Amino acid sequence: MKSSVLGRSTSEAEVQNITQNGIWVFVKGKEYMLPFTEYPWFKGAKVAEVLNLRLLHENHLYWPDLDVDLGLEVLADPDRFPLMDRVTKKRAYRAVSR
Repeated sequence: MKSSVLGRSTSEAEVQNITQNGIWVFVKGKEYMLPFTEYPWFKGAKVAEVLNLRLLHENHLYWPDLDVDLGLEVLADPDRFPLMDRVTKKRAYRAVSR
């Protein structure tokens, strides 16, 4: 008896690691580092909240427990989409050089 061909992967997006500096996300064959300096919403979150990640519409990451939405374009080319403070119109978060 032969095994049948496996179906489509159900894990097209997943958090692979959480470090002291940020989280590593694997999406559709690519790995992205989301540093806490640029994505502070994840820093104080519970592990279960960070791990609860969904890929929507093939190009949109969503953490429902944290109400965080990120497009894959933002992760691929963050300089094109700087996070801006609505009040001061300045970049809201900057990477810290050490």
